Amino acid sequence: MSKQTYRVCFCFRRRFRLAATEAPKDVKDLFDQYSENGFMTVDHFHRFLVETQKDEKITKEEAQTIIEQSIRDFKHLPIFHRKAFNLEAFFKYIFSDNNPPIAPTLGVYQDMTAPLSHYFIYTGHNSYLTGNQLSSDCSDVPIIKALQKGVRVIELDIWPNSNKDNVEVLHGRTLTTPVELLKCLKSIKEYAFVASEYPVVITLEDHLTPDLQAKVAEMVTQTFGDVLFSPGTECLKEFPSPESLKKRIIISTKPPKEYLEAKDAKENESDSQKGKAASDEEAWGKEVKNLKSLGHAKSDLEDEESNEDDEEDGDPNCSQNEAPEYRRLIAIHAGKPKGGLDEGLKVDPDKVRRLSLSEQQLEKAIETHGKDIVRFTQRNILRVYPKGTRFDSSNYNPLIGWSHGAQMVAFNMQGYGRSLWLMHGMFKSNGGCGYVKKPDFLLKTGPHNEVFDPKVQLPVKKTLKVTVIMGEGWYYDFQHTHFDAYSPPDFYSRVGIAGVTADTVMKKTKTLEDNWIPAWNEEFTFPLTVPELALLRIEVHEYDMSEKDDFGGQACLPVSELKQGIRAVALHDRKGEPYKSVKLLMRFEFV
Repeated sequence: MSKQTYRVCFCFRRRFRLAATEAPKDVKDLFDQYSENGFMTVDHFHRFLVETQKDEKITKEEAQTIIEQSIRDFKHLPIFHRKAFNLEAFFKYIFSDNNPPIAPTLGVYQDMTAPLSHYFIYTGHNSYLTGNQLSSDCSDVPIIKALQKGVRVIELDIWPNSNKDNVEVLHGRTLTTPVELLKCLKSIKEYAFVASEYPVVITLEDHLTPDLQAKVAEMVTQTFGDVLFSPGTECLKEFPSPESLKKRIIISTKPPKEYLEAKDAKENESDSQKGKAASDEEAWGKEVKNLKSLGHAKSDLEDEESNEDDEEDGDPNCSQNEAPEYRRLIAIHAGKPKGGLDEGLKVDPDKVRRLSLSEQQLEKAIETHGKDIVRFTQRNILRVYPKGTRFDSSNYNPLIGWSHGAQMVAFNMQGYGRSLWLMHGMFKSNGGCGYVKKPDFLLKTGPHNEVFDPKVQLPVKKTLKVTVIMGEGWYYDFQHTHFDAYSPPDFYSRVGIAGVTADTVMKKTKTLEDNWIPAWNEEFTFPLTVPELALLRIEVHEYDMSEKDDFGGQACLPVSELKQGIRAVALHDRKGEPYKSVKLLMRFEFV
């Protein structure tokens, strides 16, 4: 048993015993139940996988393979020569990456032959920014990182350069430094399909003259060649499927218009001053706002027509001031509501389109047009983007858009925090391919043309029981004074659901003092009315009496793909990158 020393003051030190990681009671009880004479044979282990882990289709041969793999991984441990687990080896397996909460072999299992409008799509906002919205660098690096993570929608703001003879990507009317459009396009071509073979959509916010639009058309055509999906001048009557568009690039933007000059310097100055009021996010991000807690004061719903993130009003029909070769590139026509929401949300049986709303516009719209939005998104695409005052590149609650069928909930992928963790969690689904099939209730129309009403309180459909058993790994991944300079950390866990309003909740374990290997063994119950949209949120923090609590890791998992039984949940840092060693041992049951 080793010890750890902490300095209390100049003269005094405190020493703490470091307990070895031992199998908790739950694991010991399971081992006793499924073993004989201190060893778990293949037959025993297979029965454990079927009965406790609910892997009902697993074969004895597959169980044997798991044991053999574990023996190779833990060859330094004493394991019975007949290739069976002893308690120590069984515990090592249970608490290893070989026992994840989501099956890595599941892959892309959903139907990918429906129209694009039937899927939630992993969507980026201002994908070229390296940091805040006002003064950070523009680069192809964040675009590459997003594509490597499986993001399928990349947004580029395109502007004339200072000489008006070439095209740059930058956040207009700010101090962001530009990057060449051609460089971004080449990086998209190189990295588009490294994480997923399903289509990449490039949304263009266009501020160009017709001659520069023609130049963009030439760049796009030469860069992507046959990979580019171009339906020609006609609007699509229905969106193609992700399956039919594998390894294709799709362009989406509003119909071409004449370039509008930037606003005067005074307006720019006032916009820049707003940036000083950036939100005071905690180190790991503010708690995600639930729909029921959203205020709709008039000041929160300011007119955003002056915000450069808005799509300009546009009719998908032909525009006179355009480069025809540029128009032919546009597969998904975009625009803002024209003539109010009643007009903007009308469903045209002869063509499909993309509509853009800010998060504030969506919050206001769902008060009066919730079912209309659901009906619109059954055929058309709705893109939701962050409000213009998020200068710090923070994000919002994506469930508000998803629960109304919005396919493109656009996020600042560099805006680390709780909202982005939800985005990461959602798109772990369906093999991480960037497309998640919307639940059937968002796609169905009843006999009297009725659709799902997000406001209706539904009965409980499924109940998830979660037991937070223990955690380990911080001792290996952090310096021993990282959390507390005077003693080992005091960890607690937060566990909850992000979903529809009725399902959203967070709960907390007790705080365990001075322990690198906390064993909480606490059970929580979560009744779910819409389990199809539920995400399991997991966080660990270290309690600090005098300052704000320290961040100790997080994970977000789609409930629809959660495996039952005792599982090892790898925790991630606030950027979403997995820690090397930090894990929680948890038990999941559906009742």
